Amino acid sequence: MAQRFTLDEIRSRTYKDRDAWWTVWLVDPLASRLVWLVAPVRWVTPNVLTMGAFVLGIVTAYCFAQGDYPWLVAGAIIFHLSFVLDCMDGKIARLKGTGSVFGAWLDYVFDRLRVLTCGLALMGGQWAKTHDQTYLWLAAAVIFLDMFRYLNALQMGKVKNDMRRRLEAARGENSGLPVFVEETGIEHPVGTGATATTVTGTTGEERPVIDLYGDFRTKYSAFVKVRNMLVRNRIRAHVFSGIEFQMFIFILGPLTNQIKFFTIFSAVALAAFELLLIYKLWTATRSYVRELAKIGTSEAEAEAVAVATGAEAPGGEDADDPEAITGARITA
Repeated sequence: MAQRFTLDEIRSRTYKDRDAWWTVWLVDPLASRLVWLVAPVRWVTPNVLTMGAFVLGIVTAYCFAQGDYPWLVAGAIIFHLSFVLDCMDGKIARLKGTGSVFGAWLDYVFDRLRVLTCGLALMGGQWAKTHDQTYLWLAAAVIFLDMFRYLNALQMGKVKNDMRRRLEAARGENSGLPVFVEETGIEHPVGTGATATTVTGTTGEERPVIDLYGDFRTKYSAFVKVRNMLVRNRIRAHVFSGIEFQMFIFILGPLTNQIKFFTIFSAVALAAFELLLIYKLWTATRSYVRELAKIGTSEAEAEAVAVATGAEAPGGEDADDPEAITGARITA
């Protein structure tokens, strides 16, 4: 048996600063206690938990495919347990320092396969039972939206990294990347104060703050206040993310036997919040162009300098790391 960790240690070392409200309220309390139970067992590794979560996902799909209400309830419960295991793998990795690049890939791929399998089984089971073709369209919508949100996250992360690197290259500074403040405010500063122009880096150097999201916060101050309230409770402002999307469709829908309603509601809510993220990124890109203009350069010139200095690979390919954007369980 390995070291036994306390619950306080598990919470402090594995809880994210901000997470989905479903995870904070309905998963973390159970997952942290299960981590406390299994962490000393040497063979319980992140990869084992990832594969266990996927196996439970397959069992969920089997239950959903039966179509009848008792099977739907069983599937919903098993899907929730599958998600708890999926959260535990990251906690174990952070707690014990046993994460890996392959494990991150495994987690990413199995998550997508689980959603695909459960989506087809749930809607297929209802179509087989009712012959209502609406369920076939809903299956396509679930698969499309899950794919889109991950592709969108990847590309948004790439764009943010590209802006960060190009600004650094354009400024000609070698002391580290400029601080790229995505969210900050007087009530809940993240990274630095809202009006600061520099911040002290890890080696003691003063690094410039380039806040590309100031326009968004100025225009939508009420949203920022709500965001600050949520963040103080460890809940991220993206209140309907992929996690809530899955939980509403694969848990609330089957439990209430209102699969159509929760699937349509989830699709609309997820699309709305993805559009909000896209709009927020668009405002940041406008600020980015203005920052480059202050330096006296263009986007094309900044990209050329970044590539020439090795700050960025052509096209920014090195930013396409799914787990770096979607929640890695890679440890240093």
